[in-house]
Amino acid sequence: MAARIRSVAYFYLTVKDQPGEAYRLLERLAELGMNLLAFTAIPVGPNTTQLTLFPEDEEDFIDMAKHIGLKIDGPQHAILVQGHDKIGALAEVHKTIYEAGVNVYASSGVSAGSQGYGYILYIRPEALSKATQALGIE
Repeated sequence: MAARIRSVAYFYLTVKDQPGEAYRLLERLAELGMNLLAFTAIPVGPNTTQLTLFPEDEEDFIDMAKHIGLKIDGPQHAILVQGHDKIGALAEVHKTIYEAGVNVYASSGVSAGSQGYGYILYIRPEALSKATQALGIE
């Protein structure tokens, strides 16, 4: 299977750094039927955590956030790569972007062994269309 590469929207939300904050948000999203493609949580200070949500449906997520009063920052856009794991899979994607003259300023990924992998590339907004064009995505 070839990798599936697409542009995805993501949104930020800052919460107090205390037990259960991510759980409560994720549980609420699940109750509302909101599917996420990816999720990250990183500390942004001694008492705060930034949650990054990659919803499957950007418009539904924006509507849902307004409806429940969720204060989000976004949308921002990144590139999501999903495929069967193999040695060099990420290098191939980076090579294509590099050859297009685009810088990846942040990324994160995870492998599920031979079952597959997911990889998020953060590209600066002014270079996103150049990156997506190089990768053959809209």
